[in-house]
Amino acid sequence: MESRTASCSCGQLRIEVEGKPRGVGLCHCLACQRRTGSVFAALAAFAAPYKVFGQATEYLRTGDQGAQFRFRFCPVCGTTVFHTEEGYEDRSVAVAVGAFADPDFPPPRASVYDCRRHPWVQLPPGTRTYDKDPE
Repeated sequence: MESRTASCSCGQLRIEVEGKPRGVGLCHCLACQRRTGSVFAALAAFAAPYKVFGQATEYLRTGDQGAQFRFRFCPVCGTTVFHTEEGYEDRSVAVAVGAFADPDFPPPRASVYDCRRHPWVQLPPGTRTYDKDPE
């Protein structure tokens, strides 16, 4: 089975996932814009199990629909590498696509909080868009 490793900028925090992503998407919500320092977050969901190496600092955020998400970032360089939804840590993990540093990574197929997307951001053809989070 194919495995991939994503890491922070300094390499101290890494996550190894197996298999193909369950899904790749973009989030344009204001919280993700602030969290990433970019105009959207690019995320890939993977099934458990996954392996984490290094130390992480955590930040718990409650989403618009009440779900809680635990973001893990490197305490040395500050890079957000992955997050899990509370209660589902043993099922899946969402990894920042940029942390893989792989230009051949599969493109996003979904775009959420499209109501917050900057008008100059162009999506790949065929990307499903959702005004908010459909879940």
